[in-house]
Amino acid sequence: MSDTTSPAGGGSESPAVSSALTGRTGAGTAPETRGRTTIADSVVEKIAGMAAREVPGIHSLGAGMARTLGAVSDKVAGGRPSVSRGVKVEVGERQAAVDLDVVVEYGVAIADIAADVRTSVITAVERMTGLEVVEVNIAVDDVHLSGDEDEDAGEGRVQ
Repeated sequence: MSDTTSPAGGGSESPAVSSALTGRTGAGTAPETRGRTTIADSVVEKIAGMAAREVPGIHSLGAGMARTLGAVSDKVAGGRPSVSRGVKVEVGERQAAVDLDVVVEYGVAIADIAADVRTSVITAVERMTGLEVVEVNIAVDDVHLSGDEDEDAGEGRVQ
């Protein structure tokens, strides 16, 4: 289909040109160009939370009050641990940024575990979503000592 104009007629288009479709469509078009995929922030939060928890030396995720309230809700009948506790993300069309609040086990090298967490989170998020992870910020909020839970489970001052 070509654009035809008449030199004396003022340059009107032929009817065939005005009805032509623009862009590539049909069976020969690549599937990734036939629509749009959006990924919710909560999806990326869950992926990043699971990837961070899988790293040896990470005790838990979450800071302060959120971790305390989460531990209580986990113990309530029917309560399930929140995978996204301690994880905040910003998701754009092609990129994501992740912020993590973590508690590490006593004795681990924090710089090494932070590098391992970054690698795990970036790999998981990019593989599962196709988004580019531009940054993973890690805040180490506490160090878990092996006797911490034993003291809480033991006898209290008042019976």
